[in-house]
Amino acid sequence: MTAIADIMNAAPVIPVIVVDDVDHAVPLARALVAGGLRVLEVTLRTPAALDAIRAMKGVDGAIVGAGTVTNQRELADAIDAGSEFIVSPGLTEPLGKAALRENIPFLPGIANAGDIMRGLDLGLTHFKFFPAMAAGGLPALKALAAPFGQCRFCPTGGVSLDNAREWLAFDPVLCVGGSWVAPRGSVDEAEVERVAREAAALTS
Repeated sequence: MTAIADIMNAAPVIPVIVVDDVDHAVPLARALVAGGLRVLEVTLRTPAALDAIRAMKGVDGAIVGAGTVTNQRELADAIDAGSEFIVSPGLTEPLGKAALRENIPFLPGIANAGDIMRGLDLGLTHFKFFPAMAAGGLPALKALAAPFGQCRFCPTGGVSLDNAREWLAFDPVLCVGGSWVAPRGSVDEAEVERVAREAAALTS
């Protein structure tokens, strides 16, 4: 099994993907992977999400996971669809324990010290800082990270090409999550690949 740290280190940006039509899934995944963004977070926000995960799994080089997982039923559905990792907007003990039991890489959302401490109690050290900008931005994460030197983060929510580099310059941040690289709707593969390539180059 790939560790969540390896997944977070695979590319500087994890596309946060909302798929309304499963026909868009493969072209979008193909373009993102071609542009250098291999880790794809498909959010469980639409009826097409689970089928999109199944379809994207067929794209060579793609590491496909499920986002917006909020309970154990959604976790089970995501795993059944072939998800290789799980992202949640927050952290509850039942969800955390279920993810650990399933032995699947898990990136839970945190927004405060209590969330992080709950994660550490479960043995988790890698977290999504969400909603990153609304929760206070980089100054808030720097303050939060200070007492938790063993923790690493993926800020998501309000992260864009304009501010991603600033987030990535902070050592505890391994990657950022962003929807700007994966627009909803029909896919212009050449344009998505161009934007993905730009995002993939952010740390170089």
